[in-house]
Amino acid sequence: MSRAPSLTDGDAARDATGARGLVRSALAERRPDTGARFDEMTRYALLAPGKLLRPLMLLTAAEAVGGRREDVLPAAAAVEHLHVASLVHDDIIDNDDLRRGRPSVHARYGVPDAIVTGDALLFDVFAVVAECSAPPEAVVTAVAELARAGSDLCRGQVQESQLVAPGPGRPGSTLADYLEVAALKTGALFRGACRAGAALGGGTPGQVDLLGDYGHHTGIAFQLFDDLLPYLDDASVTGKPATSDAANLRPTWPVLLAHRDGDPGVRRRVETALSGALGPAEAHGMLRSAVTAPGIWDAARGGARDQADRAVARLGELPGDEAAGRLAGIAAIAVDRDR
Repeated sequence: MSRAPSLTDGDAARDATGARGLVRSALAERRPDTGARFDEMTRYALLAPGKLLRPLMLLTAAEAVGGRREDVLPAAAAVEHLHVASLVHDDIIDNDDLRRGRPSVHARYGVPDAIVTGDALLFDVFAVVAECSAPPEAVVTAVAELARAGSDLCRGQVQESQLVAPGPGRPGSTLADYLEVAALKTGALFRGACRAGAALGGGTPGQVDLLGDYGHHTGIAFQLFDDLLPYLDDASVTGKPATSDAANLRPTWPVLLAHRDGDPGVRRRVETALSGALGPAEAHGMLRSAVTAPGIWDAARGGARDQADRAVARLGELPGDEAAGRLAGIAAIAVDRDR
């Protein structure tokens, strides 16, 4: 994968660790341990261990156009509020009891309180962005970008529900359908984080668009690689149920590739697994055998890496060389991780 000018890998890793520490501290300050149930639930949801890629991208996008991370730190905290809220609600929809290696919010506190927790985090997004040290018009732009990203995420969630296999012999969707969902459900928030960060950092309209495209393609790359993880490791490594997509009869990137490009035996395995006639574990095993068939796995990984390459193609045009290099590193992480 091509890269923009960058720090050494060691320096980049140290910088990412420092930035994550800033974000985690900002999140913890907003969710004190008061002993009240509401505060406990929102703290449990928001402070679960995670990669914090979206906040890191927002901070780094601001730096890539000449801004300072300290000035946009509240917006980085805000985008994590939005992301976590979507995860809380997504786990309810999918009936997933595991998230980030521990019980999901609804599994621990019940569905009604989990809905409230997600709603509370969403309401806080816009108040938190307003605390940024940036011109008012930039703050308004950032709010609009995150709101648009959230709306697209919801649109993607609805479209994802329509991807479910309708019956034996049909996977229920095409690769084009799936890529559209990935762009909305995952790419939109990456895009929104980068556009918001660029706007708050003082970027030109062209720089905001460039970084938005970077976020869009990085988000799709992240989702395509994420679809491979259930077939790489068990839930103890990935932090979520490996059988979730099989249980919900949801055809994902490698599954659709297998159905399109596999031999007749591979296609039959996909169709049987998505027919609803098997239990989740058996269906998952059958899908695993399909997506790891010769040629399919490499094609699936290649598709994710192609999106990452598209993400970094123009980062060298940005004024902040070191920040652009860190963004290239984030795109690389999106397609080479274990969870």
